[in-house]
Amino acid sequence: MTNDEFRMTKEDNDAFTLIELLIVISIIIILMGLLFPAFRGAQDQAKKVQAKNDLTQIVTAVTAYYTEYGKYPVATDDTPITNNANLFNALRGVDTSDAVNPRKIVFVTLPDVKDTAHPRSGIGTDGQFYDPWGTAYKIAIDGNYDNQIANPYSQNAGQAMLRLGVIAWSLGKDKAGGSGDKKSGNSDDDVISWQ
Repeated sequence: MTNDEFRMTKEDNDAFTLIELLIVISIIIILMGLLFPAFRGAQDQAKKVQAKNDLTQIVTAVTAYYTEYGKYPVATDDTPITNNANLFNALRGVDTSDAVNPRKIVFVTLPDVKDTAHPRSGIGTDGQFYDPWGTAYKIAIDGNYDNQIANPYSQNAGQAMLRLGVIAWSLGKDKAGGSGDKKSGNSDDDVISWQ
């Protein structure tokens, strides 16, 4: 056998067959399929941590505002704030009327959303602060100044009346819930600031 013949035979034996290549690709696909749920779980956990940090920032900013001005921003009663744009304009020092934050003090610095069509994790074009799942954060402030706020999760998340000046929560991944039993139904994935 000459060197050229040996080289050709060796090259033929070193190549993958189509069947071997398909088996390797299918193994890679199966492994990716097994890792995908773990990756999704890690992503969901990271979003929960981000939401909890955002809620802490909200409560801290409102408390700092109260310390500075002796009143709460944009609160007239204990009703939860459904559109939080005015609140965050005041806390970010971009209140255009100068009535709520006349000294333009920045109590919190928040990023703008990256995708304005589907706002997540930041301030949207409407001025609202969105959670990692794309729902505006819910906030209740003690506008009556009686040091009590009704607990939206009256079952399994503390007492019926919370002795706090401000609370905030996110509706979580399913974007539903927000009241009742925190540990069941569509409220079990909600993230709250007071626990």
